[in-house]
Amino acid sequence: MKKIKGLRWWIITLVAIATVINYIDRGALSIMWPEISKDLGMTKEDYSTIAITFTIAYALSQTLSGRLYDWIGTRMGFVFSIVLWSVSVAFHGLARGMASFSIFRFFLGLGEAGNWPGATKSNAEWFPIKERALAQGIFNSGASIGSIISPPFIAFLYLWIGWELTFVLLGFLGILWIVPWLFINKALPKDHPWVTDSEKEYILSDQKDEKSDEKPPSWGKVLKQKKSWAVLASRFFLDPIWWLFVFWLPIYLADTFDFDIKQIGLFAWMPYVGAATGAIFGGWIAGKWMNSGWSLNKARKGAIVLGAAIMLPALIFTSVASTPLVAVILIALILFGFQTSISNIQTLPSDFFSGKSVGSLAGLGGTTAAIGVVLTTYIVPALTVDTYAPFFILGAILVPLGVASVYIFGGQIEKTEMK
Repeated sequence: MKKIKGLRWWIITLVAIATVINYIDRGALSIMWPEISKDLGMTKEDYSTIAITFTIAYALSQTLSGRLYDWIGTRMGFVFSIVLWSVSVAFHGLARGMASFSIFRFFLGLGEAGNWPGATKSNAEWFPIKERALAQGIFNSGASIGSIISPPFIAFLYLWIGWELTFVLLGFLGILWIVPWLFINKALPKDHPWVTDSEKEYILSDQKDEKSDEKPPSWGKVLKQKKSWAVLASRFFLDPIWWLFVFWLPIYLADTFDFDIKQIGLFAWMPYVGAATGAIFGGWIAGKWMNSGWSLNKARKGAIVLGAAIMLPALIFTSVASTPLVAVILIALILFGFQTSISNIQTLPSDFFSGKSVGSLAGLGGTTAAIGVVLTTYIVPALTVDTYAPFFILGAILVPLGVASVYIFGGQIEKTEMK
């Protein structure tokens, strides 16, 4: 049987591509909203309600998907998730008001959420500890690349075939992804027929053997662990910063600078170049520090603090940005810092625990993140009646709260057993 060198990089590349598709599908509504809202007579409050509906489903599915991936594995878990969200985004083309958009958006959220606990679990299966932040960064860069591609790609499709058929066409992208995923991801590293002996030994060298009959821990057991709350609380505070821009960046540009879809397509991708760079940088710098002799604890916390130190001043300065170019450059810095931090925070479940505890904690972390997003999304219309300055100040307040959560609850970042 022919072996493939570096098979783990093929796996993470496919996960990153799935994430690109995830964010193209997710971003289409906000990018086309200025025209959809005109066509259907909808308001910013309607958009907020639709976004909250998506996020509620996303919150529920983060926990349920983490559980699902622990039970059926990452291979079929990803298939289930991507089929659900691809069909859901295609049905957006049939929506005719807030109710129908909310229904289709709800099912989109149920499907798309699985990507995150699935990726965290896949990285724990295919990468040793010192490479996981880099793997998480590659995965997170998929979200950023998807956000870079979305504005010009969606604007082009909209101008070519209109918003209804744009949604239908997007639905086919995810279905196509399933073919290489099932072909390449045949089994876990210890049983995969294509993995080389040296790569298998490297991957499994610092992993706990996971028994096939091991059961995922109860949610109550996960919640009893103090270290779990380093993940849950930090994501509750920090994830809303990312989602403020995912949901509202095109609308901010339209409201503040009177942009149309063409102009949104030209500008809205720029901040996500910073995000993609930060996603790779966050994983690279943590790995570099560990290779130079830093402990896991010092390297992980150092990267998280570095990202926060970039985010905080950029958020404050963006609140007074007077031109679109200055605004998008500052937002690029914000998202660079965010991804530097979050790439390391998202590896904490596999830093703290082993086996089937990882997917469960990652899923619960996604749920607490989504709860924070619901709360911030709900208040954005009230915050942005006259100016978007409070929008950015809100993000600045969340940064130190997220970092403090890692220190207060995480203690020493090292592998422990759930008790």
